Amino acid sequence: MNIENQQELYLLVKSAPVGICILDAGSLIAEIVNENYIKATGKPREAILGHHHWDTFAEARPHYEAALAGVIKSGEPYSAEEAQVTLVRNGREETVYFSFVYSPLKDAAGRVKKVAIWVMDQTLQVIQRRKVEESEEFSRTVFYNSPVAKLVYMGPDMVLHQANEKMIEIFGKGDSIIGKPIMEAVPEMKQTHLFGVYQHVLSTGEIHTETASPIMFIQNGSPYHGYYDYTYKPLYDSKCKIYGVICTAIDVTQEVIARNKLEEAEQSMRGAVELAQLGTWSIDAATNGLTYSDRLIEWFGFDPAAKEYNKVIPIISDEDQERIANAVAWALDPESGGLYDETYTVIHPTTGTKRILHAQGKTVFDPEGRPLRLNGTAQDITIRMELQTELENQIQQRTEEIGAVIEELRATNEELENTNMQLIHSNGELEQFAYIASHDLQEPLRKISTFVQLLEGKITAHLDEKSQGYIHKIKDATSRMGKLIRDVLAYSALPKDDADFVAVSLEDTAKNALEDYDVVMERTGAKVTWDTLPVIKGIPLQMSQLFFNLIGNSLKFIRPDIQPKIHIHCSIACDEEIRSVHLKEGISYYKIQFTDNGIGMKPEDTPKIFNIFQKLHGKNEFAGTGIGLAMCKKIVQNHNGEIDANQSNENGAVFNVYLPILNP
Repeated sequence: MNIENQQELYLLVKSAPVGICILDAGSLIAEIVNENYIKATGKPREAILGHHHWDTFAEARPHYEAALAGVIKSGEPYSAEEAQVTLVRNGREETVYFSFVYSPLKDAAGRVKKVAIWVMDQTLQVIQRRKVEESEEFSRTVFYNSPVAKLVYMGPDMVLHQANEKMIEIFGKGDSIIGKPIMEAVPEMKQTHLFGVYQHVLSTGEIHTETASPIMFIQNGSPYHGYYDYTYKPLYDSKCKIYGVICTAIDVTQEVIARNKLEEAEQSMRGAVELAQLGTWSIDAATNGLTYSDRLIEWFGFDPAAKEYNKVIPIISDEDQERIANAVAWALDPESGGLYDETYTVIHPTTGTKRILHAQGKTVFDPEGRPLRLNGTAQDITIRMELQTELENQIQQRTEEIGAVIEELRATNEELENTNMQLIHSNGELEQFAYIASHDLQEPLRKISTFVQLLEGKITAHLDEKSQGYIHKIKDATSRMGKLIRDVLAYSALPKDDADFVAVSLEDTAKNALEDYDVVMERTGAKVTWDTLPVIKGIPLQMSQLFFNLIGNSLKFIRPDIQPKIHIHCSIACDEEIRSVHLKEGISYYKIQFTDNGIGMKPEDTPKIFNIFQKLHGKNEFAGTGIGLAMCKKIVQNHNGEIDANQSNENGAVFNVYLPILNP
C-alpha cells in the first residue's frame, strides 16, 4: 500500500468498519487509531496514540512480537483467525478472540514505512459457536451413550445415518449397515410397516408412537421375535424443513412375555375357578367393603356392592353368624397369619334356599403389618355334605344292624362269637386266639368225637339207615372242624416279621415239596416243571409251606381226564408289575409264577381267594378249609413281597409271587 497521501490514509482509518491502528515501522509508535480499534482492545485512546505498541499491549507481546517484526522485515502481511489473546480491557483481564492482520504500508521505493493493524473482535461469535458445538457434542454423547436404542434416518430411501450401540445390537448386523438404506441393510424390515411410517412422518411432521410392536430381526444369523416401544420424530433444519427422522426404541420383549404369562396364569386361574365352580370374594380392611363374584351374588341372593361385610351376616344361618364374624376379625389380625377357613350355611333371602359353603381366604398385609385386603374363594358343598350325612346315616344304620347281628350271634353261641371277634382283630391277638382254639375248642371237639364213637358202637345195630347217616354226618363234621382248627393254628403260628432270614434255595424248596406229593402225582399223572429258581434271603420253613400250598392247590383243582401240568417260572419284575401290586418302587423283585391247567377261576373271584376261610367251591366238590392261600399271602408279606392271581381264568390258575431280591 502506497502511503504518500497521509490525509487519505487518515480518512480511511477513521471511516473503516473494523478496528485499525497505524504504527510507525521504525519506532512502533501508534500514529493513528480509530474508534473500532479502541472499542475492540478496550484501551483508552491516550494509552495507545503516541505510545510504543508493545508498551500498550505488553500481554500480547510474547505471542506476536516476532510476527510483527517479520512483517516489517519481509514486507509480507501476517494474519490470524480467531486468535485467543488475554488482554486487560476496560481495566480487567479478559480472554478475547481476534481475527487480525499485520499489513505493511510501503513508500514509493517499496520500503515498509508503516504497519496497519486490522482488528475484528470475534469473541462473541466464537463463544456462541463453541456453545453450539458443545451442545452438539453433548447431544452426540447423549445419543451414542444412551441406554435407549436411538437412530437417525435421512432421505427418501430411509438411509441409516446414525445409530447408537443399543440400536446396532437390536439389528444384530454390526455397524457396517450405517450409511445404507435400511430396507437393503436389514431386509427383514421389508415385512414390516416401518417404511410407510417413516414416509408419513417425513411428509407430515407428525410424531408416530407404538407400544409393544412385534418385529422380527435376524440377529447374528438367527431369527429373534421381539416386542418394541418406539417413537418416530421428525428432524428440522434451520429453515424448518424436515430432513430426517430420529427413532427411539425400547426392547420390551421380556416385559411382554412376562405380561402374557401373567395373563395366561390369570386365565388359567379363572378357568380353574370356573371348573371348580368357585365363587370369589374380597374384603377391604380399611372400609370393611365387601365384593363378590357373580356366582356368590347368585348364591347369597345379595350384591354387597362394596358395602360393609357385616351386612351380609344376617344371610348366614343363626348358629354360624358369631363364629364367622369372629373368624373374619381374627384373619385380619396380623398375629393370625391371615388365614381364613370356615364352613357355614347361607339362606337365600328370596327363595329361602339353604346352601352349605366352604370358604377359604388369605389376608394381604402391608410392610408395616397392617391388613389391606382379605381375598378368598367359596365352594358350594351342599351336595357333598348331604351325601356325607346320608353316608353317615347309612353307616350308623349298618352299624346298628351289624350290632344286632352280633348280639344275635353272641346270644346263639357266645364262645364262638368271641373267637370270631378275635380273628377280626389285630395280629397281636392271634396268640390268644391260638390258645383258645387249641384248648377251649379242641378239648370239647375231642369229647364229641369220643362220645360219638362210643354211641356208635353201642346203638348202631339198633338204628335205621337214616339215623346211621346222622351219626356219619356228626363224625364228618367233627373231622372237618378238627382240620379247620389245626389250619387256623398253623396260620396264626406263622413267625412275625422279626424272624431270622437266611439263604434259601428255591430249587431245593420245590424238590422237597414234590416229595410230599409223590403219591398224588403218581395217582393223577401230574407233571411239575420249573426253570432255574434263585436263592433268596428268607425263612426256610415258610418258603417250604408256600411252595407246598401253591403246588397242592394246583394238584387239588384239576380237570377230569386231563393230565395236570404245573410250571414254575422265575423272572425279574418290571416297574409296571411292581406298581400293579403296590410294592415299593426303587427295589428289585423276583416274579415267581406258578401256572397250571386246572379248573382255574373267574377273574372276578381272584381278589377273594386270599381271604381266610374263603372257598369258591362247596365242600362236596373239593375238600379244604379256605386257609391255604391266606397262609401263602401272609408268608409272602412276611418276606416284604406280594402275591396275586390276576392272570387266572377258567382255563387254569396263575399265581404270581413277588419277593425282594435283597431282603433284610
